[in-house]
Amino acid sequence: MALIWGVTWLPTKIAVQAVPPIFLATVRFLLSGILFLVIVRARRLPLRIQAFGRIVAASLLITTGCYSFVFWGIAHAPSGLSAIVNLSLMPIFLALIGFIYGQERLSARRVGAIGLGVVGLALLFSGRNGAAQDGVTAVLALSSVAVGTACYAWGSVISRPLTQTMPPLVLAFWETLIGAIGLMPVSLFVEGFDPGRFAALRDERVLVCLGVMVIGGSLIAFSIFLWLVRDWGAFRAGLYAFVSPVIAVTIGILYAHEPFGWAEASGMGIMLAAAALALAE
Repeated sequence: MALIWGVTWLPTKIAVQAVPPIFLATVRFLLSGILFLVIVRARRLPLRIQAFGRIVAASLLITTGCYSFVFWGIAHAPSGLSAIVNLSLMPIFLALIGFIYGQERLSARRVGAIGLGVVGLALLFSGRNGAAQDGVTAVLALSSVAVGTACYAWGSVISRPLTQTMPPLVLAFWETLIGAIGLMPVSLFVEGFDPGRFAALRDERVLVCLGVMVIGGSLIAFSIFLWLVRDWGAFRAGLYAFVSPVIAVTIGILYAHEPFGWAEASGMGIMLAAAALALAE
Protein backbone atom coordinates (compact mmCIF):
# COMPACT_ATOMS: atom_id res chain seq x y z
CA MET A 1 0.00 0.00 0.00
CA ALA A 2 2.73 2.46 0.98
CA LEU A 3 4.73 1.52 -2.13
CA ILE A 4 1.78 2.15 -4.47
CA TRP A 5 0.73 5.42 -2.86
CA GLY A 6 4.35 6.55 -2.96
CA VAL A 7 4.56 5.76 -6.67
CA THR A 8 1.38 7.74 -7.52
CA TRP A 9 2.92 11.11 -6.58
CA LEU A 10 5.07 11.56 -9.67
CA PRO A 11 2.48 10.66 -12.35
CA THR A 12 -0.11 12.79 -10.57
CA LYS A 13 2.21 15.82 -10.65
CA ILE A 14 2.67 15.24 -14.37
CA ALA A 15 -1.02 14.75 -15.17
CA VAL A 16 -2.26 17.92 -13.43
CA GLN A 17 -0.27 19.87 -15.99
CA ALA A 18 -2.92 18.82 -18.52
CA VAL A 19 -6.16 18.81 -16.51
CA PRO A 20 -7.31 20.51 -13.27
CA PRO A 21 -6.63 18.42 -10.15
CA ILE A 22 -10.18 18.10 -8.77
CA PHE A 23 -11.50 17.21 -12.23
CA LEU A 24 -8.76 14.59 -12.47
CA ALA A 25 -9.72 13.21 -9.05
CA THR A 26 -13.38 13.06 -10.08
CA VAL A 27 -12.58 11.04 -13.20
CA ARG A 28 -10.26 8.80 -11.20
CA PHE A 29 -12.88 7.88 -8.62
CA LEU A 30 -15.66 7.44 -11.17
CA LEU A 31 -13.51 4.97 -13.11
CA SER A 32 -12.45 3.28 -9.87
CA GLY A 33 -16.07 2.94 -8.76
CA ILE A 34 -17.02 1.26 -12.03
CA LEU A 35 -14.13 -1.21 -11.78
CA PHE A 36 -14.87 -1.91 -8.11
CA LEU A 37 -18.45 -2.75 -9.15
CA VAL A 38 -17.18 -5.17 -11.81
CA ILE A 39 -14.95 -6.92 -9.25
CA VAL A 40 -17.68 -7.06 -6.61
CA ARG A 41 -20.18 -8.54 -9.07
CA ALA A 42 -17.60 -11.01 -10.41
CA ARG A 43 -16.96 -12.24 -6.86
CA ARG A 44 -20.72 -12.31 -6.20
CA LEU A 45 -20.41 -10.19 -3.10
CA PRO A 46 -23.64 -8.66 -1.75
CA LEU A 47 -24.11 -4.98 -2.52
CA ARG A 48 -26.80 -4.53 0.11
CA ILE A 49 -25.58 -2.34 2.90
CA GLN A 50 -26.57 -1.27 6.38
CA ALA A 51 -25.77 2.03 8.07
CA PHE A 52 -26.06 3.84 4.73
CA GLY A 53 -25.81 7.22 6.47
CA ARG A 54 -22.43 6.29 7.97
CA ILE A 55 -21.19 5.13 4.56
CA VAL A 56 -22.25 8.41 2.96
CA ALA A 57 -20.54 10.37 5.75
CA ALA A 58 -17.32 8.36 5.40
CA SER A 59 -17.37 8.75 1.61
CA LEU A 60 -17.86 12.50 1.72
CA LEU A 61 -15.06 12.81 4.27
CA ILE A 62 -12.46 10.43 2.76
CA THR A 63 -12.93 11.31 -0.90
CA THR A 64 -14.97 14.46 -1.43
CA GLY A 65 -13.82 16.50 1.55
CA CYS A 66 -10.20 15.38 1.55
CA TYR A 67 -9.53 15.87 -2.16
CA SER A 68 -11.47 19.15 -2.36
CA PHE A 69 -9.64 20.86 0.51
CA VAL A 70 -6.21 19.32 -0.07
CA PHE A 71 -6.15 19.91 -3.83
CA TRP A 72 -7.31 23.52 -3.45
CA GLY A 73 -4.63 24.07 -0.83
CA ILE A 74 -1.88 22.54 -2.96
CA ALA A 75 -2.88 24.82 -5.84
CA HIS A 76 -2.34 27.94 -3.68
CA ALA A 77 0.58 26.97 -1.42
CA PRO A 78 4.10 25.60 -1.95
CA SER A 79 3.87 21.86 -2.61
CA GLY A 80 6.57 21.00 -0.09
CA LEU A 81 4.82 22.79 2.76
CA SER A 82 1.50 21.26 1.72
CA ALA A 83 3.02 17.79 1.84
CA ILE A 84 4.49 18.40 5.30
CA VAL A 85 1.13 19.63 6.65
CA ASN A 86 -0.82 16.76 5.10
CA LEU A 87 1.49 13.89 5.97
CA SER A 88 2.59 15.03 9.41
CA LEU A 89 -0.96 15.75 10.55
CA MET A 90 -2.41 12.47 9.23
CA PRO A 91 -1.18 10.17 12.06
CA ILE A 92 -1.88 12.90 14.62
CA PHE A 93 -5.49 13.29 13.51
CA LEU A 94 -5.92 9.51 13.25
CA ALA A 95 -4.66 9.05 16.79
CA LEU A 96 -6.75 11.86 18.26
CA ILE A 97 -9.99 11.07 16.42
CA GLY A 98 -9.51 7.35 17.03
CA PHE A 99 -9.02 8.12 20.74
CA ILE A 100 -12.24 10.18 20.81
CA TYR A 101 -14.13 7.27 19.21
CA GLY A 102 -12.56 4.79 21.64
CA GLN A 103 -10.63 2.95 18.92
CA GLU A 104 -7.06 4.04 19.75
CA ARG A 105 -4.77 4.52 22.77
CA LEU A 106 -2.53 7.58 23.10
CA SER A 107 0.50 5.76 24.46
CA ALA A 108 3.91 7.35 24.99
CA ARG A 109 5.31 5.18 22.17
CA ARG A 110 2.74 6.50 19.71
CA VAL A 111 3.27 10.10 20.73
CA GLY A 112 7.03 9.59 20.31
CA ALA A 113 6.54 8.00 16.88
CA ILE A 114 4.39 10.93 15.74
CA GLY A 115 7.02 13.39 16.93
CA LEU A 116 9.79 11.53 15.11
CA GLY A 117 7.72 11.36 11.96
CA VAL A 118 7.05 15.10 11.96
CA VAL A 119 10.77 15.82 12.34
CA GLY A 120 11.59 13.38 9.53
CA LEU A 121 9.03 14.95 7.20
CA ALA A 122 10.37 18.43 7.90
CA LEU A 123 13.88 17.29 6.99
CA LEU A 124 12.71 15.36 3.94
CA PHE A 125 10.97 18.37 2.41
CA SER A 126 13.37 21.06 3.64
CA GLY A 127 14.54 23.21 0.76
CA ARG A 128 11.59 22.13 -1.43
CA ASN A 129 9.04 24.56 -0.09
CA GLY A 130 9.40 27.34 -2.63
CA ALA A 131 8.31 30.88 -1.95
CA ALA A 132 4.73 31.68 -1.08
CA GLN A 133 3.33 34.34 -3.39
CA ASP A 134 0.94 35.74 -0.78
CA GLY A 135 1.34 35.18 2.95
CA VAL A 136 -2.40 35.34 3.72
CA THR A 137 -3.28 33.09 0.79
CA ALA A 138 -0.60 30.60 1.81
CA VAL A 139 -1.96 30.43 5.36
CA LEU A 140 -5.49 29.85 4.07
CA ALA A 141 -4.21 27.23 1.62
CA LEU A 142 -2.26 25.32 4.27
CA SER A 143 -5.27 25.54 6.59
CA SER A 144 -7.31 24.00 3.78
CA VAL A 145 -4.79 21.15 3.52
CA ALA A 146 -5.10 20.61 7.28
CA VAL A 147 -8.91 20.48 7.04
CA GLY A 148 -8.71 17.97 4.18
CA THR A 149 -6.33 15.82 6.21
CA ALA A 150 -8.73 15.88 9.15
CA CYS A 151 -11.55 14.82 6.80
CA TYR A 152 -9.60 11.79 5.63
CA ALA A 153 -8.66 10.79 9.18
CA TRP A 154 -12.23 11.21 10.44
CA GLY A 155 -13.64 9.19 7.54
CA SER A 156 -11.09 6.43 8.14
CA VAL A 157 -12.02 6.16 11.82
CA ILE A 158 -15.77 5.98 11.22
CA SER A 159 -15.15 3.43 8.46
CA ARG A 160 -13.71 0.87 10.87
CA PRO A 161 -17.09 -0.39 12.22
CA LEU A 162 -18.25 -0.72 8.61
CA THR A 163 -15.32 -3.02 7.79
CA GLN A 164 -16.52 -5.34 10.57
CA THR A 165 -19.95 -5.84 8.96
CA MET A 166 -19.24 -5.88 5.21
CA PRO A 167 -16.47 -6.98 2.83
CA PRO A 168 -13.83 -4.24 2.40
CA LEU A 169 -14.23 -4.47 -1.39
CA VAL A 170 -17.92 -3.63 -1.13
CA LEU A 171 -17.18 -0.76 1.23
CA ALA A 172 -14.45 0.48 -1.13
CA PHE A 173 -16.98 0.47 -3.99
CA TRP A 174 -19.56 2.52 -2.13
CA GLU A 175 -17.07 4.99 -0.65
CA THR A 176 -15.38 5.48 -4.01
CA LEU A 177 -18.59 5.96 -6.01
CA ILE A 178 -20.33 8.23 -3.50
CA GLY A 179 -17.16 10.26 -3.05
CA ALA A 180 -16.83 10.70 -6.83
CA ILE A 181 -20.41 11.92 -7.10
CA GLY A 182 -19.67 14.41 -4.35
CA LEU A 183 -16.60 15.68 -6.19
CA MET A 184 -18.57 16.59 -9.32
CA PRO A 185 -20.24 19.76 -8.01
CA VAL A 186 -17.03 20.74 -6.20
CA SER A 187 -15.05 20.56 -9.44
CA LEU A 188 -17.69 22.60 -11.28
CA PHE A 189 -17.77 25.24 -8.55
CA VAL A 190 -14.01 25.56 -8.05
CA GLU A 191 -12.70 24.89 -11.56
CA GLY A 192 -15.68 25.68 -13.76
CA PHE A 193 -16.78 23.74 -16.84
CA ASP A 194 -14.64 23.36 -19.94
CA PRO A 195 -15.49 20.70 -22.57
CA GLY A 196 -11.85 20.71 -23.64
CA ARG A 197 -10.91 18.88 -20.44
CA PHE A 198 -12.56 15.71 -21.70
CA ALA A 199 -10.41 15.84 -24.82
CA ALA A 200 -7.37 16.39 -22.60
CA LEU A 201 -8.09 13.05 -20.92
CA ARG A 202 -6.71 11.42 -24.07
CA ASP A 203 -3.31 12.96 -23.31
CA GLU A 204 -0.76 10.20 -22.81
CA ARG A 205 0.38 11.69 -19.50
CA VAL A 206 -3.18 11.69 -18.16
CA LEU A 207 -3.87 8.13 -19.33
CA VAL A 208 -0.74 6.83 -17.60
CA CYS A 209 -1.62 8.72 -14.44
CA LEU A 210 -5.18 7.44 -14.40
CA GLY A 211 -3.94 3.89 -14.95
CA VAL A 212 -1.59 4.12 -11.97
CA MET A 213 -4.13 5.89 -9.75
CA VAL A 214 -7.16 3.75 -10.63
CA ILE A 215 -5.58 0.30 -10.70
CA GLY A 216 -2.86 0.86 -8.13
CA GLY A 217 -4.04 3.70 -5.93
CA SER A 218 -7.71 2.73 -5.69
CA LEU A 219 -8.32 -0.92 -6.63
CA ILE A 220 -5.27 -2.28 -4.81
CA ALA A 221 -4.00 0.25 -2.26
CA PHE A 222 -7.35 1.59 -1.00
CA SER A 223 -8.64 -1.96 -0.59
CA ILE A 224 -5.55 -2.85 1.43
CA PHE A 225 -6.04 0.31 3.51
CA LEU A 226 -9.59 -0.70 4.47
CA TRP A 227 -8.41 -4.22 5.36
CA LEU A 228 -5.71 -2.70 7.55
CA VAL A 229 -8.20 -0.31 9.17
CA ARG A 230 -10.33 -3.34 10.04
CA ASP A 231 -7.47 -5.47 11.41
CA TRP A 232 -5.01 -2.86 12.73
CA GLY A 233 -7.08 0.23 13.41
CA ALA A 234 -6.92 3.59 11.64
CA PHE A 235 -3.74 4.82 13.35
CA ARG A 236 -1.49 1.91 12.38
CA ALA A 237 -2.98 1.77 8.89
CA GLY A 238 -2.29 5.49 8.55
CA LEU A 239 1.43 5.03 9.14
CA TYR A 240 1.79 4.92 5.36
CA ALA A 241 2.17 8.71 5.80
CA PHE A 242 5.69 8.04 7.13
CA VAL A 243 6.60 5.48 4.45
CA SER A 244 5.04 6.65 1.17
CA PRO A 245 7.00 9.96 1.11
CA VAL A 246 10.27 8.04 1.34
CA ILE A 247 9.24 6.04 -1.73
CA ALA A 248 7.97 9.11 -3.56
CA VAL A 249 11.19 11.04 -2.97
CA THR A 250 13.27 8.03 -4.03
CA ILE A 251 11.33 7.80 -7.29
CA GLY A 252 11.72 11.54 -7.79
CA ILE A 253 15.47 11.21 -7.34
CA LEU A 254 15.76 8.29 -9.77
CA TYR A 255 13.38 9.43 -12.51
CA ALA A 256 12.97 13.19 -12.12
CA HIS A 257 16.54 13.95 -11.00
CA GLU A 258 15.34 15.72 -7.85
CA PRO A 259 18.02 16.82 -5.35
CA PHE A 260 19.26 14.42 -2.68
CA GLY A 261 21.48 15.25 0.27
CA TRP A 262 21.96 14.75 3.99
CA ALA A 263 18.58 16.30 4.85
CA GLU A 264 16.67 13.90 2.59
CA ALA A 265 18.69 10.90 3.79
CA SER A 266 18.21 11.83 7.46
CA GLY A 267 14.51 12.49 6.95
CA MET A 268 13.97 9.12 5.28
CA GLY A 269 15.75 7.27 8.06
CA ILE A 270 13.88 9.09 10.83
CA MET A 271 10.48 8.55 9.19
CA LEU A 272 11.06 4.83 8.70
CA ALA A 273 12.21 4.60 12.33
CA ALA A 274 9.02 6.39 13.41
CA ALA A 275 6.87 3.90 11.52
CA ALA A 276 8.81 0.96 12.97
CA LEU A 277 8.47 2.39 16.50
CA ALA A 278 4.70 2.67 16.18
CA LEU A 279 4.26 -0.73 14.53
CA ALA A 280 6.36 -2.45 17.21
CA GLU A 281 3.78 -1.60 19.88
